[in-house]
This record gives sequence, structure tokens and C-alpha cells, in this order.
Amino acid sequence: MIARLLVANRGEIARRITRTCRELGISPVAVFSDPDADAPHVREADAAVRLPGATPAETYLRVDALVDAARAAGADAVHPGYGFLSENADFARAVLAAGLTWVGPDPAAIEAMGSKVAAKELMAAAGVPVLPDLDPVTADRFPLLVKASAGGGGRGMRVVRSAEELADRVASARREAEAAFGDGTVFCEPLLEDARHVEVQVLADTHGTVWVLGERECSVQRRHQKIVEETPSPAVGPEARRRLFAAAISAARAIEYVGAGTVEFLFTDDQRFHFLEVNTRLQVEHPVTEEVHGVDLVAWQLAIAEGERLPPAPPEPRGHAVEARLYAEDPAHDWRPSTGVLHRFRVPDGVRTDSGVEDGSVVGVHYDPLLAKVVAWAPTRAAAIRKLATALDRSDVHGLVTNRELLVRVLRHPAFGAGATHTGFLDRHGLLEHPAVDVRPAALAAALALAEIRRTNLPLGWRNLPSQPQKTAFEFNGETVEVAYRHTRRGVVADAGPHVVSASRSEVVLELEGVRRVLRVAVHGDLVVADGLALRLLPRFPEPAAKVAEGATTALMPGTVVRVSARPGEAVEAGAELLVLEAMKMEHRVLASTGGVVAEVLVAQGDQVDAGAVLAVVGPGDGAGSGTGEAGA
Repeated sequence: MIARLLVANRGEIARRITRTCRELGISPVAVFSDPDADAPHVREADAAVRLPGATPAETYLRVDALVDAARAAGADAVHPGYGFLSENADFARAVLAAGLTWVGPDPAAIEAMGSKVAAKELMAAAGVPVLPDLDPVTADRFPLLVKASAGGGGRGMRVVRSAEELADRVASARREAEAAFGDGTVFCEPLLEDARHVEVQVLADTHGTVWVLGERECSVQRRHQKIVEETPSPAVGPEARRRLFAAAISAARAIEYVGAGTVEFLFTDDQRFHFLEVNTRLQVEHPVTEEVHGVDLVAWQLAIAEGERLPPAPPEPRGHAVEARLYAEDPAHDWRPSTGVLHRFRVPDGVRTDSGVEDGSVVGVHYDPLLAKVVAWAPTRAAAIRKLATALDRSDVHGLVTNRELLVRVLRHPAFGAGATHTGFLDRHGLLEHPAVDVRPAALAAALALAEIRRTNLPLGWRNLPSQPQKTAFEFNGETVEVAYRHTRRGVVADAGPHVVSASRSEVVLELEGVRRVLRVAVHGDLVVADGLALRLLPRFPEPAAKVAEGATTALMPGTVVRVSARPGEAVEAGAELLVLEAMKMEHRVLASTGGVVAEVLVAQGDQVDAGAVLAVVGPGDGAGSGTGEAGA
């Protein structure tokens, strides 16, 4: 029996595993890097072991440090979570060699699926449909997809549409795969652009029983990484489902699989499918399966590791579940990661929230920007979608730019409601374009809440008198928004726009064209969030800003320079790649904002840069304009 479990991970999955440990009476042990010293997953464990350093390579990817941590804490078992070393056969072997219980499949099964190239050959021999391989150097069939052999999660993946792009995209995929998984091996497959991503959850014990716990639809993706998942899939018919489940069982038996795993497929509208990979671990999106089947997959992982038998048949599914991944990133700017302090994090009751953060959490640059997974269950698909969209719409996520609004737009889009999803869904429906928003009511509410804070903070004997209009200016999406109001003997009056019904520190009621609206307001220093919109209060007398050289491109996030593409004296067009930054385990291309001639390149490959650092300067040239650019395009 497992008495003390080391959770070799961080964030929301570490908290998720700890929660099940508490329910089972198992003592959880956390590990933490230096940036994670005060993270929730550390405080919630019975014991925690420091992994000195900050980067994944220094901490959560160190086999020796994790095994030593388990020994030091007196753990008798290790759960790898997902990501990091969860699909590393050497880590599994090291855990077993230390006399500890490995909560996962046999290392041989991990190794068999660790190389996606070898995995495809093995699955083809087992009768599972696969796509043909294309050579990364000589491929002549386009479009194609470059994929990392040693990992997933969208890292090390690139779309190639012509032979001219092939070498550059393959090199970029190799760099990203090496950074994320320690293995830069890549391979290529034909790109099925309108295909769906459908996967099957399997659970197998050491006594020969294999369960299939339904399929999950994971087609809405960004950068080949899922952001919305659901079960069951709205596209899979009964006959295709039977064949899909049979293929998943064949895949599991072909490698003598034990534990929780996922067999992933590309699924086309003609009800055909092709093998993608086997994830030999717990999936990020496992909660939707738990909600529909009424199981705790982590509890079953632990039970199987202790030698328990599965019942002959799995629980029957009921209802529908949908999950949305909430990321600290900006969809409107090439998924640029957002870092800093999360001032407030609140998700309404009635949905499941698996999060790695809380009020005051600091989100840095070293790890995946996933903040939380929000899951809704209901008897029908339509009800589950509506429930999740409403919960996200009413959530408070203050201090960071996130994909929350995009997730709501996806869930409320008619095509999603109709189940017409595929891996190009976001681009096909223009969902990455920011819809126009009237910010003035929110700006007025923010100004009135600030005025109320100032009024209630006045010294005794002071009072506001009828006066000239009070003006307050905010920055919103790069634009300045100014509103005006005045205090009268009848209350606060806006100079233009809505009628002010009432105003307090945290809530303003406005009436416009006979309709009253309640706008919630939260103030965090100069950040004011009103009606879900983040406004930055501008000072009345701003200090002169440091001047940035004309044509300078600055870093919008801290990161590591992994490639310098431009050279001083080189002519470039607007949109040309100047360099590539790596942050939060993803590559971000830095593009020239205008055409011209590269005057300076101020960084070199391998340099660490801070947000705001000048990276390169493009000066006027033949046919070129001038301007100031920003990294992270």
C-alpha cells in the first residue's frame, strides 16, 4: 500500500493529485523550484522538497534530484503528473531502481511510445490505421505537419505549406522540441486541415483488464495545443465509435499497457480515423472523462499501482462535459505569454475548477502559462456549453492578459454549438480578431469607483462640493479613454452617456436608454477592472517616458534568444523575422514592424532578455518607413 506519494510536478496537476491523496489517506509530498517556493501546491502538501534553480532543466526535469527528493521525504511512490518527465522511461526506471512504486505504465511501454516514429510502426503492425511518414528533408507533399517525436502539447510542431518553408520550419521545430523534451528528433506527416482531434481514454490493470472510458473531442486548438475539450464527441457515430474503441484497445494491448493512457486519432467527417500517438500518462483534459463516467482517474492510477483489479466493465457514461483551458496569454498578439501578479482569481460555483493559482500568485516565464481548467457537466451538450460559457464570462481573472474572452466566444459560436469543429476552427471563423467593444461605460464605472474610494478616504470634516467636471483618463488596448463626471447636490452626474443610478467602491449601476446595468469594479493599484475590462489609470501629470530609438524593436516579455535572423546592414520588409525568443517553453517570432535597413542587432543567440529590452533597430531604407516595433508578434 502507498503511504507517502511524491508528486513530481507543479501547478494545477500537482494540486489535483494532492486532492485525491487527501481523500485516500495518502500523505502527499511536493517538489518546488525557486520561483514556486510559495505556490499553492507546495503549501497544500504534507512536506515539500526544494529543487534549486528556476528553469525546467534545473528542476522538474532532473531525474536524480526528483529521486533524491522522494528518498529524503520518505516517500514510497512517485506520481509524475503530465508534462515534464511523465513520459520519460529513464525516470520511471530510476524510480523503480530506487525501490519506489512508479504510478504509471511499465518503462518498456513508455519507451515504445516515446518515439512517435517507432510508435506508428508498432501500431500499424497491430492493425491500427496510421498516416504515411514524409521525409523532413526531401518531402514534396504539401501541406504537411512537422512533429516532435519525443513529446506533444503543441511543442515542436510546425505547419509547412511549401518546399521553400520546409528547412526553416523543421529547424524551428527541432529547437523547440529540444528545449521542451530534451530530444530534437522530428518527423513529418500529411496535414489533414479539416480533421478533428479525437482521443480515447484507456485504463488497464496488471491482470489483463482494459477499460475504454469514452472518447474526447479536442479539435479547438491554438498552436496545435488544445484549449477546449469535451466528451462525448458530437461527430463520432455509433459504428465509428465501436471501431475507434477497438483500435484503442488494440493499441493498449500491443504494448501491454498498464494504468491511465490516451490513444489519439485524427478523425475525418467520413467517419475514418488515423493514429496520432499514445500518451502514456494522465491527460490534461482527463476531468471531462471523470465527470461523465463518475470516476477518479488519479485514484484508479494509485489503485492499479498497488495491484488492484479493475471491475470487468467500466461505468456507463451519463450526460456531457466540456472543459476550457484558461491561459495567461494574449490571443490577439500571437499568443504572447502574460507574466506578473494575478491580483484576483475567482470562478463562480457550479463548475469544476482545477487551478494552479490563487489571489496573489506570480506567473513567471519558465513554465507553461496554464492557469486553470474550468469544467462544466450537464445532462445535455447544449446545457453544458451554456453553463461553462456563463461561468467563464462571470469569472474574475485580474492582473494578467488571458484567453478568457476567446474561450467565451468559442463556446457561444454557432458552429461550436452545432458540433462543427476541426483543428483549424479558430482561424476559419475569425475568432482571433478582437470584437469591437464600447469601453466608455466601463471607464465611467472605473472613474466613479475611484472617486468613491477617494471620497470615503477624505479626512473628517472634508466633503465634496458641487464642482467643475472631474476628468479621469485610462489606457485600454493601447488607446487613451477619458471620461468626465461631476458631483452635484443630487448625486454624481456623467457629463455624457449613461445616467448614474448609484456608485460604490466595487459596484456602479448605470442606466442607458432605459436599461440598467450593474458593473462590478475592482481596483488593484493603477489597474482597474470594470465590467471585465482591464483599464490602466493614467496619471494626471505623467513623468516623461524614456525615449526609445525610432525603429527599435523591444521585448514584450522576458525570454531567451534562440535565433538571430537579421544582420546589420540587411534590408528587411515589414513583417520579416528579426529574431526568435523562447518563453514559457514556446518560441515567439520577433518581426520588423516596418521595412527598412537593420541598423543594429543588440542581442545574440543564448542571451537572456528582460521585458522592454531593445533587441534590434530598423532604420529607413529604400521604400521603407520608420516606427517602433515590439517583440512577440
